[in-house]
Amino acid sequence: MRLTALDEFAERLGLRKDQGVAEARAMYPALDVVEEDPAADRRLLEGIADWCDRYTPMVALDGKDGLFLDITGCAHLFGGEAALLGDILSRLFHMGLDARAAVSSSPGLSWAVSRFGRGGVVEEEEAERVLTPLPVAALRLEDQTVDALRKLGLKYVGDVIHAPRAPLTRRFGPTLLLRLDQALGREEEPISPRLPVASLSCERRLVEPIGTEEQILAVAGQVAVSLKPSLEVRGAGGRVFELVLFRVDGRVFRICVGASRPLREPKLVAGLFSERLQVIYDDIDAGYGFEILRLNVLRHDPFSEAQGDFEGDRQGEISLSGFVDRVAARLGADCLQSFQLRESHVPERAVVTMPAMESLSARRRAEQGNAPPFRGERPLRLFATPEPVEVAFAEVPDGAPQTFRWRRLQHQVARSEGPERIAMEWWIDGADGPARDYFRIEDEAGHRFWIYRQGLYGETPDPRWFMHGVFA
Repeated sequence: MRLTALDEFAERLGLRKDQGVAEARAMYPALDVVEEDPAADRRLLEGIADWCDRYTPMVALDGKDGLFLDITGCAHLFGGEAALLGDILSRLFHMGLDARAAVSSSPGLSWAVSRFGRGGVVEEEEAERVLTPLPVAALRLEDQTVDALRKLGLKYVGDVIHAPRAPLTRRFGPTLLLRLDQALGREEEPISPRLPVASLSCERRLVEPIGTEEQILAVAGQVAVSLKPSLEVRGAGGRVFELVLFRVDGRVFRICVGASRPLREPKLVAGLFSERLQVIYDDIDAGYGFEILRLNVLRHDPFSEAQGDFEGDRQGEISLSGFVDRVAARLGADCLQSFQLRESHVPERAVVTMPAMESLSARRRAEQGNAPPFRGERPLRLFATPEPVEVAFAEVPDGAPQTFRWRRLQHQVARSEGPERIAMEWWIDGADGPARDYFRIEDEAGHRFWIYRQGLYGETPDPRWFMHGVFA
């Protein structure tokens, strides 16, 4: 067992990482050792990353104990880079966290200065001067590469900067110079945020923290009003909204709701969160209150303003969408299911279930585009699995049955229509999949059925009949 992390007191005693626990106890018998919990450490780091979202949405994890923040375009909101950095470190200190940080023009330089330097703000023209005295490990190299460089006498970044590049590439590969150029800002290094970045966002910073459900909804409605002009400029409406609550002590809560049609009206947006909060508010611990509320638009679609007709069909569609949105916000997006047509000629594959919220949206897009492909008349009730039917007499080769037995009952055919031939899908059923001949049949009692013959007389040794649905 080895030491993986040290507090300040252990560092003052001269202990070091990767030192054996037995050796450390021999030096200091009263040493307090706690077993490492990587999962808890990860949760803590992700919690800090959520908290840092108040400064920028571009937050990425860096290993087990670091974060990258892309503050491009955000620093002026906090009084500049130095003020932003000071605010972050001061707040973390009061939360009981000892952190070091640096602001520079490249992620590699910030990483090197914060972990091996004194931190702070590094100007772009000072990059080489600041990197020169740092050890080569500050370039984010593998341990084997660092050991090999030290054996050659290249212990500091300054030794590598002024060394010939061609021999270094031949001996250590391209990674060494790539890391060096990234630290100097010569090579771009994008930051991949851990959470999706909202396309639109608006927030409210509060003088006095709030905590009740009514206060949260009131502020959310105000933020939604501020968000509406941005949606109007884009000619869009939000489909997925996220309300982010920043608690005073750093805890962050995220509440996400969706809509079946694009929304931009503040009352409708606030209404969705009202339904959602009624369900989950008891699980939200307001603590000493929330100091920042942010409303994000995670997904938006074009907003079409169509005039309704005199028959009120448009109003009925809006009412249905509102009902679906309220129920989905309260009980979850999958609580209401609907059916959607698929591009398949096989009846049991032509329809798929999907959340009603997505179904309404897909139907609206289909109405704006081309008409759906024509299909023949289909029964009101389609069986998920076709049921075998016993046919005594049928016209050969392509005729309908004269009598058939289904579910122990004998039926005498009075009228029939067909066949409607449907070929199987060779990419699923294979090239030898038998075709189906469907018939709409009415018996002497007036019952209507949808029956098909699998296989053709003369081509299939023993064609079989199945019941696939019943008409109204």
